This record gives sequence, C-alpha cells and structure tokens, in this order.
Amino acid sequence: MHYLYIIYSPSADKFYTGETNNVPARLKLHNSHKLVKAFTKAASDWELKLIFKTNTKEESLYLERFVKKMKSRKFIEKVIEDPEILNDILKYK
Repeated sequence: MHYLYIIYSPSADKFYTGETNNVPARLKLHNSHKLVKAFTKAASDWELKLIFKTNTKEESLYLERFVKKMKSRKFIEKVIEDPEILNDILKYK
C-alpha cells in the first residue's frame, strides 16, 4: 500500500503534500529536520490533515503531482474536506 498525505504547519501556515508507504515514519522525518534541503524544514510542528490510501505507488505519485500542480490552498482544503475528489481524479487519469 501507498498513501498520499497532506500535512500542515500552524507556525508556517503552510501545507505540504507527499507520498509514502509509511505515513507515521515520514511525518516524524519531516518534523526532525533530517531532510536538510526539504520544504518542510521551515517548521517542526507538521501535523497530518489527510491520509489517502492508493493501490500503487504510481497512483500516489500521480495524485501528489496533480495536487502540487494545482498550486492552490483552496484546492488542498477542499481535498481535505472531501477526499472523494481524489478518487474522481484517479478515474479520469
């Protein structure tokens, strides 16, 4: 199993979208600042807002790229509110 995840930092007031097969470990990595050049190094209070299970890594990567291409906070907030949007996106890929 792979997952698309969206995390949020209250101190930075930013969202981050990623994919992984181990969400708890990835969140811990984001908050530990071990990823030196990562976008998420700007904060250490990242919290999970969405975990969306996919069948394959390719699906997770597709959704991650789709969400990032939107470059829209409002879109991310809609996805968090209604994750079914992601299933609809996968139907039409």
